[in-house]
Amino acid sequence: MRIFFSLIFLVFPVLLFSQKNKQVNSAKEMDYNSKYNSSDSIKKKKAPEATYDMYQFITLDRDTTYIDTTQSIRKSYSHNYLRRDNFGLLAFPNDGQTYNTLQYGLNGFSPYPEFGFTAKQFNYMRAGDIKYANVATPVTELYFKTTIQQGQSADSYFAINTSPRLNFSIAFRALRSEGRYINQQARSGNFRFTTSYNTKDGRYIANLHYTSQRFENEENGGISNVSDFTSGDPAFDNRQRLGVYFEDATSELKGKRFFIDQTFRINPKKGANNLYVTEQFNYEKFGYGYTQGTIASSVGGTAVFRFGESFVASGIDDKTNYNKMYNKVGVVYENMTLGSFTFFADDLHTNYFYNNILYLDNDVTVGNLLSQRINTIGGQYNYRKDKWNGKVLYSKSLTDDNLFNLDASAVYDWNDENQLSFRYQSMNKLPNNNYNLFQSSYKDYNWSNTFVNEKINSISANADTKWVSLSMQLNSINDHLYFADITNASQRQDSMQIVAPKQYGKAINYASLKVSREFVVGKWALDNTLLFQKVDQSDAILNVPEFVTRNTLYYTNTLFNNKLFFQTGVEFNYFTSYYTNNYNPVIGEFFVQDRVKIGNSPLIDYFVNFKIQRTRIYFKAEHINSLFSKNDYFSDANNPYRDFLIRFGLVWNFFN
Repeated sequence: MRIFFSLIFLVFPVLLFSQKNKQVNSAKEMDYNSKYNSSDSIKKKKAPEATYDMYQFITLDRDTTYIDTTQSIRKSYSHNYLRRDNFGLLAFPNDGQTYNTLQYGLNGFSPYPEFGFTAKQFNYMRAGDIKYANVATPVTELYFKTTIQQGQSADSYFAINTSPRLNFSIAFRALRSEGRYINQQARSGNFRFTTSYNTKDGRYIANLHYTSQRFENEENGGISNVSDFTSGDPAFDNRQRLGVYFEDATSELKGKRFFIDQTFRINPKKGANNLYVTEQFNYEKFGYGYTQGTIASSVGGTAVFRFGESFVASGIDDKTNYNKMYNKVGVVYENMTLGSFTFFADDLHTNYFYNNILYLDNDVTVGNLLSQRINTIGGQYNYRKDKWNGKVLYSKSLTDDNLFNLDASAVYDWNDENQLSFRYQSMNKLPNNNYNLFQSSYKDYNWSNTFVNEKINSISANADTKWVSLSMQLNSINDHLYFADITNASQRQDSMQIVAPKQYGKAINYASLKVSREFVVGKWALDNTLLFQKVDQSDAILNVPEFVTRNTLYYTNTLFNNKLFFQTGVEFNYFTSYYTNNYNPVIGEFFVQDRVKIGNSPLIDYFVNFKIQRTRIYFKAEHINSLFSKNDYFSDANNPYRDFLIRFGLVWNFFN
C-alpha cells in the first residue's frame, strides 16, 4: 500500500469532468451528495472564494462543463483506463489493450479519410476531445488505479490562469500493466498542453493545444489452444502456462498534433449584428509499427506461421507513416435574433507512406505513397433562442473526391430535468488510408486498392427526462468497408489467419434502442442500462449482440458525522452471444469472421466507493463469478476476458 501512495505523488494523472447533463436521476444524486457532503462546494463560508461555476472547461464546439467533486454511481463507471463510461465496449485481458465494440452506435462518422489502425485508437485523444480551461484559481486533479499484475495507471491535470483572459493547462496520462498472459505488457502515455486567450473586450479568442501520444503493446496473438482455457484444468489457472502465438511481437501507435482555433470580430464593439473571421489549423502526424522477431510459432510441437509466408526469415519490422495538414477559414455573420450564418472553405493535405515500392508476383505493384489533397466549401447555420438550440451544416468537396456531409440537429430544453434532441446525418465518406494501401513483411498482407466512398445515412433521437433516458438510432450504410477473414481451408488447418480489406456492395440497415432508468428506494438504488440492436443485411458483415445490459444494485450512506460518504453494491454486465470481430495486430484492426461466437456469460463485479472531502476512493472486485463459473468468457475468439481481480483507485482534487 505504501508503494501505491508513493506512486500517486510521483506520476501524472486527468480531470474528471461532470457535464451539466440531463441524465436520468442525476439531480437526485447531486441532491443526496450535497445533503450529506457540505464539503463538495468550493465556496467557503465567510470568505469570498470561487464557486464551482468559475471552473469552466470548454470544448472545441463551445460546450462548457464545470468541475464536480461529488460522488455518484456514474462517476464510478468512468473510473477506468479510458476515463469515460465504457458501456458498449468489451475490454481485452489487460489494461491498455484494445476493446471489442458491442454497440455499433458508438462509432462516429466523419467524411474525411483517416489514418486507420482504429483498434489502437480507443485512448487516442482527438482535437474534439481536448478541453480548454477557464479557471478562477489553480486547480489540480490526480487519478490513480492499480492495473493487472505489476504496473499502475495514473493521470494528472493542472490548470492555472495568469489573468482572467489567459489560461494554461498541462496533463499527462500514463499506464504500465504487465497482464497475466505471456507477452502481454502494455505501456502508454498521453501528454496534453493547452492555452486559452481572449482580449478584454472579447474581440479576439484563441484556443491552442499540443499533444504527444504513444501506445505500445506486446502482442501475443491470443492463446493458441483455446481448449486449454475452456477445459478448466487447474494446471492452467496460472495463465502463464497457456501457450500463445507470439512471445516477441510488439505494436506501437504514436501521434503528435499542433492545433489552433481562433476567432476575430471585425466590428469593434459587439452589437445586435456582428461579423467574425475564423481560422482553424491542425497539423498531425501518426506512425504505426509492428515488430516480430521470430516468424514461426510452436503450437503443440508444430511450427505455425500464423500470418502466412514472409519476405524475411526473422525480424519483421513493419512501419506505416502518415501526416496531415488541415486549414479552415470562415466568415460568420451573427444576428442576435436570427442566429449565426457561417461560410467556410477548408484544405486538407495528407501523406500516407512507406519507404519502398513493392513489386510482387503476377505483375502486382504495391506503391509506397498515398497523397490526397481535398478542398471543401460549406455553410453552417446555428440558432439558439429560448428553449431551442439547432444547427445545420452542409459541406461538399471541390475536388474529384465526391465528398459531402449534411448534418442537422435540434435540441429542445423542456426544463432543467427534461431534454429532447434529434439529429440527421448524410454523407459520402472517403475510405481510411489503410484500406487502400498497406505494406507488410507478410506476403499476404500487401494491397493497393481504389475503393469507392461509403454512403451513410443516420437518424438519432434522444429523450433525457427525470423518469427515463431513451436513445434511438437508425443507420443505413451502402458500400460498407471492413476487414474480412479470407483464410482458406488449407490455411485454416495450419492455424493461419489471413485478413484483407473488403467492400460490401449491398445495403446494411442498423437499428438500436438504448434505455436507462434508475430506481431509488430510500438508501438503495438500482441503476439500469439496456441496449437492443438489430441489423438487417443479406450477409453477416456488421455483427453485434442483439441485447446488452448493465444493472447496478447499490446502497448509499454516510458515516462519522457525515464526513465519510460511501456506496457499495454489485454491478452486472451481460450480452447475448454473437459472431465476434477478431483483433489482428499486424494491421491494428478488427476483422469480421463467422466461425466463433462469444457472449451469453455474465460479468459480475462487487465495489465499494468512498468520498472524503474532495477525494474519491474506489475498491472493486472484478468478475467475481469467474471464481466458480465455467471458463467460457472471451473478448474475441482467441483472447479470454479478464479473470477475478481486486483493484484500488482514487481521484483527488486540489484548489488554491
